[in-house]
Amino acid sequence: MGFAPGAASAMVLMAQAYGADSRLVAVMTYTRVVCVAVVASVLAAVMVGGGSGHHPAAAWFAGVDPVAVLRTVAIAGVGAILGVKLRLPAGALLGPLVLGGVLNVTGIAQPVLPQWLLAISYAVVGWKIGLSFTRDTLRVAGKAMPRILLSVGLLIAFCGGIAAALTRWAGIDPVTAYLASSPGGMDSVAIIAASSPVDVPFVMALQVMRFLGVLLIGPPLARFVATRQGGVVPVIPT
Repeated sequence: MGFAPGAASAMVLMAQAYGADSRLVAVMTYTRVVCVAVVASVLAAVMVGGGSGHHPAAAWFAGVDPVAVLRTVAIAGVGAILGVKLRLPAGALLGPLVLGGVLNVTGIAQPVLPQWLLAISYAVVGWKIGLSFTRDTLRVAGKAMPRILLSVGLLIAFCGGIAAALTRWAGIDPVTAYLASSPGGMDSVAIIAASSPVDVPFVMALQVMRFLGVLLIGPPLARFVATRQGGVVPVIPT
């Protein structure tokens, strides 16, 4: 579960339900999220010229329609509530994504997000990931950390190979291909994609497919591993 390429929060909850060491799973998954975010950020900066030292000034308080901003926030809130009520995987994230996508594609409502609101949202995501590391979890995972970092490195390299294949045979630019195939987390990848000149819809489409695939494959794989190791077969939660 700790090696699953995505759905960090869901994997921790599944680990608790299956009797696995949820603290170690949490360290593995969130270490992966941090490593992927760092690699993706550096790659995006280098590949799109972010390392040139010239950064245009951000229009933090540019003039926007306050009604449009409130409408966007309301759509996100309604989408989050619907996602949770409908018990979608990561409903608070997928609900706004699906609802906002439908409204935007149909032309009913287009999102309007000022820079200051995006900055606050990015900070909240960063705090959530950072605060997932506690002294207790790090103490438990101390001896296993070299192997955790090795497994994360292998996973990132494998996904990098998929990105190279997309670039070579599908004509996708390297940064878009890497962000689309990176092994989570979807929220941090979305932030990096939104602040880079990449094909954001393509990135998010593949990220959603990866996320749902992990959620579908995770429980059967946990059952298979437990059976092979001679342990108690976990009951798949409903």
